[in-house]
Amino acid sequence: MKLAKVIGNVVATVKTPSHKNQKLMVVEPVDEAGNVIGDSFIAVDGSQAGVGDTVLIIEEGGSARQVMGNPDGAVDAIIVGIVDKLE
Repeated sequence: MKLAKVIGNVVATVKTPSHKNQKLMVVEPVDEAGNVIGDSFIAVDGSQAGVGDTVLIIEEGGSARQVMGNPDGAVDAIIVGIVDKLE
């Protein structure tokens, strides 16, 4: 799992069938202090996250598809939780 910050939404009128009715978010990996540590990427939102939220990401296709309940989906990353606080 990775920490990331949601920085935007993806709007797409034409999607692969596995993305139908799925919210897509642009996220960037961050460290525990909130500093950006990698390039941004797109993740399916499985937690009703919003722009500005710090989230937990699974960035492994098989696990992401399992969380979605779609073993044949075209998914590499999914948001699985919203972080309330880091200590």
